[in-house]
Parts: sequence; structure tokens; C-alpha cells
Amino acid sequence: MTAESLPDAESYRGWRSPSRALRAASDAIPPSGLVLLGILSVQVGAGLAKNLFTQLSPSAVVFLRIATSAVMLLAVVRPKVRGLSRRDLAVGVAFGLSLGLMNLSFYEALARLPIGITVAIEFIGPLTLAVVSSRRRLDLLWVGLAAAGVILLAPWGDAGTASWIGIGFAALAGTFWAAYIVFSAATGARFPGASGLSFAMIVSTIVVAPIGVTAGGSELLRPEILLVGAGVGLLSSVIPYSLELEALRRMPKRVFGILMSLEPAAAALVGLFVLHEVLQVREWAAIGCVVVASIGATRAGDA
Repeated sequence: MTAESLPDAESYRGWRSPSRALRAASDAIPPSGLVLLGILSVQVGAGLAKNLFTQLSPSAVVFLRIATSAVMLLAVVRPKVRGLSRRDLAVGVAFGLSLGLMNLSFYEALARLPIGITVAIEFIGPLTLAVVSSRRRLDLLWVGLAAAGVILLAPWGDAGTASWIGIGFAALAGTFWAAYIVFSAATGARFPGASGLSFAMIVSTIVVAPIGVTAGGSELLRPEILLVGAGVGLLSSVIPYSLELEALRRMPKRVFGILMSLEPAAAALVGLFVLHEVLQVREWAAIGCVVVASIGATRAGDA
């Protein structure tokens, strides 16, 4: 995660209520620890979601995640659209679309690739956005390094554990992640408090619902499935959003970005210990390339 791709803490100061329960405990934790806990929460949530693929399709799991996250968010933050122009609302809709499509693509990739490889390829999206925004010559080095990582991950000659379809979905998720970053900033500037995020979650739920409900059917109503889905939404959205915003309040944005660059490595470790996904040395090297490229772009962007 590069510095340019980070959320603006000021844009979502309304996202305070869900974090109040965490703030008392988080005050005793250094901000770097909060970031790492947020990263771990996201990746464990993804691992929990992947375990559901034996019972539900990826699109049905996406619907569960987004719908439960939206319900939890709406319980504390209601969207405020009064007084907004059509253009403001269009930006909010675009934000919601990018959020929903990003998750759909990511989960389809996750169904075909180890989690560490999926996150590494997805990271190319915000990294490319940061490089395009900075236009520094040195950033071409980081793009080249990240591209080398993707080349190492590709299943040339049936080598490795990746698949071309999975790589395509992961790259698509990265593209929507870049769009999410752009529209997140625009929405935060147009909507009061965290109501833009709440509005986007509603849009995302509406967009994903036809696909997810059709794919999941009556299985979505099973209590144990609903419980796991709520856990995925909590781990993947509510907890990390709260921890990250609290960390941003207490640490420089550049340092936050460097720590977030560790996410592909964290995903690979979660894949190893939670999902028992054993990667080859070549694949670990590829993930390392993406992590170093993201850290380099973050540091260069701050120079």
C-alpha cells in the first residue's frame, strides 16, 4: 500500500462510533501495532471467507461479507444525502460500484489462487496508481520490480500454484482497488463524515445482491453460514477500518503506508498457517518483489 493510496483520516472522522469500544484498548497499543493488527484481521477474514468456498460460491460469500458489513456500519452511521447534488451522488455510486466489483474480483481470484499470491497481484493496482500520480523516474524501478514479481508468479510451463484465470481476476481486483482509492477520496470530500462510506456500502450491497443471492440461494439463510458471514464482515471491514483510522490519527501517513506494504507477506503467512497453502521459493520471492516495490514507491512518494 503506497502513501498516495491511503484513506484520508479527515474524510471519515464520522467513523468514530464503531471504534469507541476499541479506542480504550488501542490507546495502550502503539500505532504500528494497530496497523499490523488491522492487516492480520483483514487476512484472517479472507482466510475465513475462503473456507466458506466449500459450501458457497465466491459471489455468495462476497454478498455475505458486504451485506453484513453494511448492516453493522448502518447501525452506527446513516448516510446523509440531503443537500447533495446529482454529481455528488454519482461519485458515491461509483465508489460503491468499485467497492463491490473489487470484492467480487478478489474472491473469484481467491477461489483459484493461494491468498498470498492473490494479494500480491492485487497490490499492483494501488502501486500503479501511486506511480502514475507521482511521475517520478525512480518509480519506474518499482513498477519493474512489481512486474517481475507477477512474472515469477505466472504458471509458465504449468509451474507453480497459480492459474491464468486467477491471475486475471486478481489483476482486475487491483484495477478496481485503484478506482476505489480515487472514488474514496472524492466521496470523502463530498459527503459529510462517514456517510459516504455508508452510502457506498448500500450501493455495493445492491450491486452484488442479484449475483450473490442467485448463487447462494437458501444456503445463505443457514444460521451457521450467517454467523460465519458476520465474522468475515467484522474481520474484513469493521475492525480493520477502526484500527487503521485510529493508527492514522497517531502516526505519519508515510509510515502507515510502509507498514501496509507488508500486507502481501502477511497474507502469505495466513495462507500458510490458516489455510495450509505452501508456496514455492519462487512464489515467496515474487511476493517479496511486490512488498519491496510498494515500500519503495511509498518512500519515494514522500521524498
